[in-house]
Amino acid sequence: MSLELFNQLEQKVTDTVEALELLKLENEELRRENEQFKQEHEEWERRLQGVLAKFESSESA
Repeated sequence: MSLELFNQLEQKVTDTVEALELLKLENEELRRENEQFKQEHEEWERRLQGVLAKFESSESA
């Protein structure tokens, strides 16, 4: 294998490792955002249930 081919292979491996690290960071960020969205969704659902309960209690009164 010529030195030039080896250098090209080495560069491709380095580029791939860097891309993988960036994807890992992005994945972690998306996981955090997803968790935040889940918490917001649960809060909205809880609040909506409270509003619905008020409607139901006013209808039965």
